[in-house]
Amino acid sequence: MTAPRFRELKQLDAGIFQAEISSFALRLAAEGKAAKTIQTYAEAVRWFAAAGPPGQAARASWDQVTSQDIQRWMAWLLDRYSTAYASNQYRALQQFFRWLAAEDQQPDPMAGLAPPRVADKLVPVFTPGELSRLEQACAGRSFTQRRDTAIIAVFTATGIRLSKLAGLRSGDVDLWQREITVRGKGGKDRIVKVGHQAARSLDRYLRARSRHAQARRPQLWLGAGNREPLTAAGIYQMITRRGRQCDVAAFPHRFRHHFSHTWLDRGGPRAT
Repeated sequence: MTAPRFRELKQLDAGIFQAEISSFALRLAAEGKAAKTIQTYAEAVRWFAAAGPPGQAARASWDQVTSQDIQRWMAWLLDRYSTAYASNQYRALQQFFRWLAAEDQQPDPMAGLAPPRVADKLVPVFTPGELSRLEQACAGRSFTQRRDTAIIAVFTATGIRLSKLAGLRSGDVDLWQREITVRGKGGKDRIVKVGHQAARSLDRYLRARSRHAQARRPQLWLGAGNREPLTAAGIYQMITRRGRQCDVAAFPHRFRHHFSHTWLDRGGPRAT
């Protein structure tokens, strides 16, 4: 989900509306939806139920929600967040009300509405100079420097998704074969090859990692000191922080876009 322009503290106490939201989440789980998807959808509905459209009186039941309520809510979101973020919120509500209409045989307040139109944004690839500055921003022999260097090297070499990178375990790296095992949906693994430079950065990090106080943990990316292993959010924050240090607009999706662009430039096939 695209990050909003700025975050506000969400009201998520759905009160009397929570029962239906829990049932909706259960239905999504029964359909095999990913846990992250279920959480995202349920949170969007809880937020709508708890906060409601600005200026709208409190509702006593779901059947009192109207299409005007939805439109006011979307207008409020669009005034504060990106269109991509508002669009994702819209789609979560759409799935919920579609399910509720079928479940309780009541009108769907979102029937006939359209989601916010998301304009395609050009994501620039990194220039060689920008990648060099990022490498220099992480240069050094400390644990954190070697970890951050390795993360950026893997991002650059593979274009891996942030969630997949965060989920890597130390046993997923084979330095001799220069391969990383990435876990996909449904337990399906795939092998990603890396170049010699990325393998060298990983080797340096793994040596530093072996001396870490929490080296026994299975997660590949450990935190500094005695902190918990890095989550996807932690990696995102590290990348943007390193970018600020060297005046480079760095964020995980830009690495993915850069990899796709250079892959096609080298003659690789388009994904189908």
